[in-house]
Amino acid sequence: MTVLEQPGSYRPAPPPGWQPRTDPAPLLPDAEPLRVLGTPAAGGIDPALLGRMYGELVRGRRYNTQATALTRQGRLAVYPSSTGQEACQVAAALALEPQDWLFPSYRDTLAAVARGLDPVEALTLLRGDWHTGYDPHEHRVAPLCTPLATQLPHAVGLAHAARLKGDDVVALALVGDGGTSEGDFHEALNFAAVWRAPVVFLVQNNGFAISVPLAKQTAAPSFAHKAVGYGMPGRLVDGNDVAAVHQVLTDAVHRARSGVGPTLVEAVTYRMDAHTNADDATRYRSDAEVEAWRAHDPIALLERELTGRGLLGEAGIREAREAAERMAADLRERMHRDPVLDPMELFTHVYAEQTAQLREQAAQLRAELAAAGELSPACREDDGPQEGRQR
Repeated sequence: MTVLEQPGSYRPAPPPGWQPRTDPAPLLPDAEPLRVLGTPAAGGIDPALLGRMYGELVRGRRYNTQATALTRQGRLAVYPSSTGQEACQVAAALALEPQDWLFPSYRDTLAAVARGLDPVEALTLLRGDWHTGYDPHEHRVAPLCTPLATQLPHAVGLAHAARLKGDDVVALALVGDGGTSEGDFHEALNFAAVWRAPVVFLVQNNGFAISVPLAKQTAAPSFAHKAVGYGMPGRLVDGNDVAAVHQVLTDAVHRARSGVGPTLVEAVTYRMDAHTNADDATRYRSDAEVEAWRAHDPIALLERELTGRGLLGEAGIREAREAAERMAADLRERMHRDPVLDPMELFTHVYAEQTAQLREQAAQLRAELAAAGELSPACREDDGPQEGRQR
């Protein structure tokens, strides 16, 4: 029997440290996802912003369909479509300032394009060609991330470093519902909250982690509720309402920029297409479910708002679609050009100064290419570092 188990023994009250460190009530998300379109709140949004959003949504939908077609034609190795999720992608890009950083997942090529990235460069990685395909620092868009959620700690690290340097930078990291089950998700949110890093996490809850439905992945009331456990606010928003997503993300970015800390935003949306072109979605979801979500299409929601308020007519709709078609035609034409590949570029930009092992590998490949008569004139040099060489 221990001292505390003896009758009449002294039983001290828990020390003050056991009390909640913060009041959880302000961190809890609303009971229902925020909606703006179709409500009086939509009247307070700048019509020019709504018009820009509409153009980006229409272009984004056409971008998705064209990229999917390129995959079927063998011009892309794979394409994870974001059809149905365009509102999340567009709102994420438009909520940021030029100096801010976007950290996309593999499904977020549209967000990168809406941020200003060349559509061909955004798809370069997915065709298996030349590193990332674009300069992340130039565009403030981190490399597309295929491993689930590994971009989240990177976003926190960049945001924390920027704050230490005194730079006015916010990082916005996108992740799917499946990515929230990864350890990187926990580590990123925990570090971000403890450091009060200027970062925003956007969970695009599209209903399925490949074929695993949400109910089999988490028992939490919502992903937004998970924010409370890390000491940051959670926001719940209708992910097909581009005005609502933009409002929530803009508020979260402002909060991060002001030094208050991170925010976790859950956008409830739906993946209209299969996980990728290699997936058969009919095996795990019904056509009726898909059709129900088609009635909540993000483009139709915004178009209804704009036409109902007299801000968009047939001419405006036609202009947006024609602009999207021009983008698709340019994308199609350039993606059908066979790229000029140089195998020696495998060693470019891996390190600022090549390691001994890389120099050895480069020399071996150069010799093999020379023997086969396939070595380009630009690479008939020594085995030293190849800095800044472009295609």
